[in-house]
Amino acid sequence: MRPQSFRFFFFVVLTFMGTALSLQASASMVPRAPQIDARGYLLMDAASGHIIVEHNAEQRLPPASLTKMMTAYIAEAELQKGNLSEDDMAPISVKAWKMGGSRMFVKEGTRVSVGDLLKGIIIQSGNDASVAMAEYIAGSEDAFADLMNQHARRLGMNQSHFMNATGWPAENHFTTARDMAILARAIVRDFPEHYDIYAEKEFTYNGITQQNRNLLLWRDESVDGLKTGHTEEAGYCLVSSAKKDGMRLIAVVMGTDSEGARARESQKLLTYGFRFFETYKAYSAGDILDTAELWMGDKDQVRLGLAEDLVLTIPRESHENLKAEVTVNPQLQAPINEGEKYGTVTVRMNNELLVEKPLVALESVEEAGLFTRLWHHILLFFKGLF
Repeated sequence: MRPQSFRFFFFVVLTFMGTALSLQASASMVPRAPQIDARGYLLMDAASGHIIVEHNAEQRLPPASLTKMMTAYIAEAELQKGNLSEDDMAPISVKAWKMGGSRMFVKEGTRVSVGDLLKGIIIQSGNDASVAMAEYIAGSEDAFADLMNQHARRLGMNQSHFMNATGWPAENHFTTARDMAILARAIVRDFPEHYDIYAEKEFTYNGITQQNRNLLLWRDESVDGLKTGHTEEAGYCLVSSAKKDGMRLIAVVMGTDSEGARARESQKLLTYGFRFFETYKAYSAGDILDTAELWMGDKDQVRLGLAEDLVLTIPRESHENLKAEVTVNPQLQAPINEGEKYGTVTVRMNNELLVEKPLVALESVEEAGLFTRLWHHILLFFKGLF
């Protein structure tokens, strides 16, 4: 081959290799998040809890009718525990009947089923339905607000405080975008049997049909919840959730300037998340990640793994860059208790630590007999010398 021909061939090969490497690298490239016109916002992967995008997510803001997510959560919890039935008939008080703002249009002195009240809260954003539910569960709205705050602390909503069941403007009634995402994740996770209600586009009660105010339910078939909110102080708010290709995202926008804006800005977040990220299950709960040598036990080994699924949120097509490492505590000795930690599992991507989880025993192992334990003590003594 002549030198000129060789140089040309070498140039073509390098160009092809460079293009291939660029294409491979671009597969995991992630652009900057879109600009979102809201006072506070957040995008979360519901499976992993990973925050993909956030801005002012810890700022305390008035939640308006997003408050009703907690009202509905408590009602669903009471239903799940058997303390309520959807067929229970809740009395409608004068206070509930007189509530202004968005309403279900219940009548004072009547009784309404818990099932209808729940739909009135979620679909119609009924202030009257919310007060009626609160009074039926806790006796009064004040007592119910105390219950709301207890649930908030249990869920880790550490920057939230509720004064009522509706989101009606009140001093010391606030939440954050992060806390709303935590609550939305809990609703999806804890009460799947009731979650379909959040996707219903309309509900008719007392001859009056009202539509769900979440515009994304009409615009995006992947969206199936959750709740809108609006007051002059809070602006227009939306907590939305969507599922596509096995990935569920939760978007929170608070303090936008119109009904259309809250839908538009939420759509930006959801589109960005689905386009550039994926939910990746690295390991399942109960997978055997190591079989470790065991001393003093009636078995010579113990199986180790994870107590819960290890789920990650990563850039699309980048899972080949993940590296997992299992570290086992030295010289494990019986007795071993199932579920207790005996090491760690770490996952890194490009040398960046993504997650660290406890490595737990997948079985219990009892102590061996006296002779075996004495023999193991001798072996460990001599092992320690070297």
